[in-house]
Amino acid sequence: MKLSAHYSKASIIISVSVLLISGLIYYLIINHIARQQLDNDLADELEELVAYVNTNHSFPRSDNEDQLSYVKTNLQLFDTKFFDAPFLNVKEKENEAGRAVIALIKINNQNYIATIVESREGTEYLIQIISFITIILTVVLLSVLIITNRYVLNGLWRPFHYILGQVKHFNIANANGINTVDSKVDEFNELSDAVAKMSSRVTSDYQGLKTFTENASHEMMTPLAVITSKLDLLIQDETLRSDQLSQITDIYSATNRLARLNQSLLLLAKIDNNLMPETEWINIQTAIFEKTQQFQELIHSKNIELELTLNTLEINASKYLIDVLINNLFSNAIRHNETGGIIRIIINDKKLLFQNSGEQKALIDSIVFERFYKGKTSEGTGLGLAIMKNICNLYGFEIIYKYVNGLHSFEITFENRDKQMFS
Repeated sequence: MKLSAHYSKASIIISVSVLLISGLIYYLIINHIARQQLDNDLADELEELVAYVNTNHSFPRSDNEDQLSYVKTNLQLFDTKFFDAPFLNVKEKENEAGRAVIALIKINNQNYIATIVESREGTEYLIQIISFITIILTVVLLSVLIITNRYVLNGLWRPFHYILGQVKHFNIANANGINTVDSKVDEFNELSDAVAKMSSRVTSDYQGLKTFTENASHEMMTPLAVITSKLDLLIQDETLRSDQLSQITDIYSATNRLARLNQSLLLLAKIDNNLMPETEWINIQTAIFEKTQQFQELIHSKNIELELTLNTLEINASKYLIDVLINNLFSNAIRHNETGGIIRIIINDKKLLFQNSGEQKALIDSIVFERFYKGKTSEGTGLGLAIMKNICNLYGFEIIYKYVNGLHSFEITFENRDKQMFS
């Protein structure tokens, strides 16, 4: 739930609670005031009754507005009381809510308990009108509050959403960085300035690191090429003893491995920062056939059986990266295969599946695509699978590893990710 929704929910709950409590208190106060007014009126009526009795030595007749009743009593003391009582509406011939006062009145040495009842209908109607107006005002207030939260607050939060959108689409390789926004809210202005400065520092640091990496990689290739060429000359020297030749060969292998490692790390850096060539439509079936020809000698040297089930499949990606991806799949399937083994390649339903025999043990699928992960007997750099994973992540492909029926399987899904070619 968004922050504005949380705020709207909280403000509405609090407002409704406050209005309900306030409405109840307001009703009780109005009802108390109305009752006090009726009691005052009844007290005045009682004073008038006492004055009339003292003058005329008899009770007056009851009218429709005030109903008077009295009974004889032997009581000498009686406290005057006010209470709620039904009032008989003669015209409507029905009982209504009323308020009464009861008191002791003396006529000609005879005590009477007199009761005066006055209708509360007018007061009740007034309370209903006030309550109705209060409810209407509450509904209007809540409507205004909801509209305010929905439109006014959305307008206030617009700079925040603009900053958030820039952060989501921020590309460290883009030198433009994040633009500041001018808002009426000071906090948003501070946030915008902080994010803009942070993106500027990150971009600057990235550019410096990128330049250093490229220069370092380039500078490393030159001495590595010199070392390799010198080692080539030494290996061709016929005067070398066998032990010297063995040591130079080891140095030559290590140098080549270091050169491949340098190229792989540089490629990973370019993939991570999306610094690859433009995309184009590539026929995967054709690419597989071409790689089959390139790796034919290696396949025959290990007497590997190659099974191909290839349907036409075209994707839009960098031709260079797809070539690296397929090359790594072939290299991995051949290098880790056994003599007389099998390689099975299937293209079907927007998927590419590589299966190969090899060590009769599954790889650790949770870390198989991590950098520098490799088997104990592997002589590679440990970056081949990581490069494959990064290429797939770059284009939104999905690559998974499974060990199925004694075969190591790598499946790349270009579309329809919820389907799998093997279980």
